[in-house]
Amino acid sequence: MNAFQLAKTAYAPVHAPLRSAQTNEYDAFVKVTSALKQATAHHDVVRAIHDNRSLWTLLAADVADGDNQLPKALRAQIFYLAEFTDQHSRKVLNGKGTTDALIDINAAIMGGLRQQREI
Repeated sequence: MNAFQLAKTAYAPVHAPLRSAQTNEYDAFVKVTSALKQATAHHDVVRAIHDNRSLWTLLAADVADGDNQLPKALRAQIFYLAEFTDQHSRKVLNGKGTTDALIDINAAIMGGLRQQREI
């Protein structure tokens, strides 16, 4: 390939498929949930819980925004789950709980997001 052809392809339009917000959320949940499932060493558990809490903090902030388009009841449920996740994460970090409840909650959210993608 000569320089002209390389330059032409370097600035060619990218034809990557657009990703929906639900797809991005689903992928984020897959990532943090996989980390929670695979974490065995203490530092891995701490990192996985931190990442999971960060995701839930973002979700809580999003549903607390008055401009959020989700129904109010759903927004309240998501906010409650974010609070539960935060509280339960503290228990896990203090050795008084397991990550099972966090994994179950994330799996339920992923199921809902998956259903939305199929509609």
